Amino acid sequence: MKNTRRSFLKLALSGTVSASALYLGLTKDLYAAPSGPITIGHQCELTGGFSSWGYWHDKCAKAAVKIINDGGGIAGRKVKLAIEDTESNPAAGSRKLRSLIERRKASFVVGSVHSGIMLASIPIATELKTPYFSAGEATEATGSKGSRYSFRTGTDTYALAAAGAPWAYKNLGKTWTMIFPDYAWGHSHHQEHKKIIEKLGGKVNDPIAVPLGTKDLVPYLSKIPKNTEVLFSVFFGALSVAFYTQQKAMRLDEKMKMYSVSGTIECIDPRDIGGATEGVYFLENFPRPLEYKNDSYHKDFNKLMNVDDVYAKENGSNKVMAKSHCWQSYENFFVLKAAIEKAGWKTKKDTPEVVKALEGLKMKNSLAHPQGSKILRAQDHSGMIDCYMSRVEKSKFVLKKRIPRDEMEKILPPRYDFRKSSL
Repeated sequence: MKNTRRSFLKLALSGTVSASALYLGLTKDLYAAPSGPITIGHQCELTGGFSSWGYWHDKCAKAAVKIINDGGGIAGRKVKLAIEDTESNPAAGSRKLRSLIERRKASFVVGSVHSGIMLASIPIATELKTPYFSAGEATEATGSKGSRYSFRTGTDTYALAAAGAPWAYKNLGKTWTMIFPDYAWGHSHHQEHKKIIEKLGGKVNDPIAVPLGTKDLVPYLSKIPKNTEVLFSVFFGALSVAFYTQQKAMRLDEKMKMYSVSGTIECIDPRDIGGATEGVYFLENFPRPLEYKNDSYHKDFNKLMNVDDVYAKENGSNKVMAKSHCWQSYENFFVLKAAIEKAGWKTKKDTPEVVKALEGLKMKNSLAHPQGSKILRAQDHSGMIDCYMSRVEKSKFVLKKRIPRDEMEKILPPRYDFRKSSL
C-alpha cells in the first residue's frame, strides 16, 4: 500500500503503528512540504535623507508582491512582505536587517539603496546565510565586501564608470575634477572613474569631498581648478539641488562640461529647479522618457507606478520617480520567485540551492523585468544591464547613446568570483 498521510493515519488508528511514529511521520511530512507564506524582507529608506527615494522603492516592492500573490504566489505559496525602515542611517539600517531575519523570519531580503547601509548589512546577511539584494551603487557590495549571499541586479560604480566615462572623455573633455559627498557612494565613484580617465590618458585633479549636511557649497565649488574641462558630480536629494543651483549661479557650466550619474537627479524634475541642470549629461539605468525604451512593458510599468511617460512624475502629486534605481525593488521579487521555484526551495535548509539558481540567472524583458533583459552574472553576482547616456535639453532628458548589456559584459570583466566561497 502506498505510504500516504491518509494510509499512515489509518494504520495508526488501527494500532499497526505507534502514536509517536505517527507524530514523527506527520512532522517530517509537514517540514518536507510547508504550505505557509514565504517571508521576504524589504529594508527601505522610509524616513531620513533618502526617504524621497524610499517612497518609490516601497511602492515598487508592494506592487511586485501584489502581482506575484494575485498570480498564485511563489511555488503556490503567498509572499508575506516584511518592511523595516532604515531611517537612512547605517547603524539603524543594519540593526533593522537583523530584526528582519531573526525576529520577523525573512528568508530573503530586498535591501537598501543607501550604499553605507548596504555595506553595513552584507556581513549580517552573510552571517545569517540570507540572500541579500543591494540597490545602492558602491562597487564593494559585489566586490571587496561582497559575499556568496550578496547580489545586485542593477549597476555599481564600476559598471557606471566603464559605461559612461570613455564616452564622456571622448566627447566632453580630458581634464576632470570630481566633487562628491564624503561617504561611500561618492568615494567609490571617484575611485572607479579616476582609474578609467587616467588609463585613457586624461588628467584627474584632486577630489573635492563635501561633508554630509553641507548647505553652502560655494567654498567647495571655489576650489575647482581653472583647467577643469569636465566637472563630474555625485550628490543626492537636497544636496544635489544645492549643487546644481549654486554652480549655475557661479556660471561654472559656461566654463566646463557637467557630467553625472542618474543618482544625482533622481526624484528631481529639471523644471522645478529653474533650468539649473540644463545641458548636464547623465548616465541613466532606465530612461526617464518612455520614448527611449518604447515598449509595452515600460509603458505598463509607468501605469503601475502611476507616472507620466515624459517626466516620470506621479499623477496627482509632485513626486518624481527614482526611476533609475527603484525598479530593482520591483524586479528583485521576480528574480527571487524564479530562483526559489527553480531550486525547489521549501525551508531555510534549501537556501544554498537558491543561491546557485541566482548565479547566472537570465531575465527577459517583460512586465516582471521592465528595465529590460539582463543577466545576474555568476561570478560576482552583478547585473549586466543596458545603460543610457542622456542630456537635459529644455528640461527634458534626451538620449545621446545607449550602451547595451552585451557591450557592458565585454568592458566589465568580473574582478571577483564568489562561487569559490562555501555556502
